[in-house]
Amino acid sequence: MSNLETEPDELVSHDGPAAGIHVLEPREVPLGGPRAMTVRRTLPQRERSLIGAWCFVDHYGPDDVAETGGMTVPPHPHTGLQTVSWLFEGEVEHRDSTGAHAMVRPGEVNLMTAGSGIQHSEVSTPTTTRLHGAQLWVALPDRDRHTAPFFEHAEPAPITVGTATLRVFVGELAGSSSPVRTFTALLGAQLDLPAGTSVDLPVDARFEHGLLVDAGTARLDGVEIPGAHLGYAAPGRSSVRIAAGDSPLRALLLGGEPLGEPIVMWWNFIGRDHDEIVAFREQWQAEVIDGGDAAGRFGTVEGWDHALPAPIMPDVRLRPRD
Repeated sequence: MSNLETEPDELVSHDGPAAGIHVLEPREVPLGGPRAMTVRRTLPQRERSLIGAWCFVDHYGPDDVAETGGMTVPPHPHTGLQTVSWLFEGEVEHRDSTGAHAMVRPGEVNLMTAGSGIQHSEVSTPTTTRLHGAQLWVALPDRDRHTAPFFEHAEPAPITVGTATLRVFVGELAGSSSPVRTFTALLGAQLDLPAGTSVDLPVDARFEHGLLVDAGTARLDGVEIPGAHLGYAAPGRSSVRIAAGDSPLRALLLGGEPLGEPIVMWWNFIGRDHDEIVAFREQWQAEVIDGGDAAGRFGTVEGWDHALPAPIMPDVRLRPRD
């Protein structure tokens, strides 16, 4: 999914030490148009910019497509990141400039590595009546961020741990692993728990973790995480206890080894300094929006005759921070 804000904030991400459990509140972001889809964004924000290399968490729905119009995102660019698409309801058609054409369906993961540059489109299918899911971004480390773009699709098999059902779509957890490629140590899994039950999960003590609550309420190591909120747990835990409240819990458990690198994230680009972001934007406008080079950095998405122009850059320099 694109960041469709017409005046995107300067998103400066950095790793900061933290201890204990912190609860991050979502902010609502409309994705444009008179019947805009509204997403709940919990990452990045002032209190926390990264969880491992996870740098962007949008949570949306359940939306009645008859009211919102569903998802129609024309081709738009990305650099320096991976997008991870995960649905609870509905179906979305993905096309990108590597030639990939795939559906995003509940319980299946689409992972797109932008690397040096890519463009893609996302459109909910005509049969979709309700749309509900999460769009996640992963920052690529400096050594890998110029890799050639590619696309992967996987269907993680559910596993049972105690009363919990897990679907591991990135990394490894409880003996289950995902085949999709990552460039840093990461974890992404859907967790379902019956009401009033809990589960203890062994985790990598190097990782920091986030629990995004989709349905119900959760307790993460004893701290309550309300619906649509993101609970953050600092590194140093070899296990986490997750408990459901009075209704069934559905949540995403995200984790990773701290990235340890400053990044600058603006609109749909991730770079390392202001000038690099400016160059990405200028190249997108010249090659794609103005039709200068269909074989350039971002390539072409088949089936489209237009793409999203980039917003105007802010009149201050974007600053990476340590």
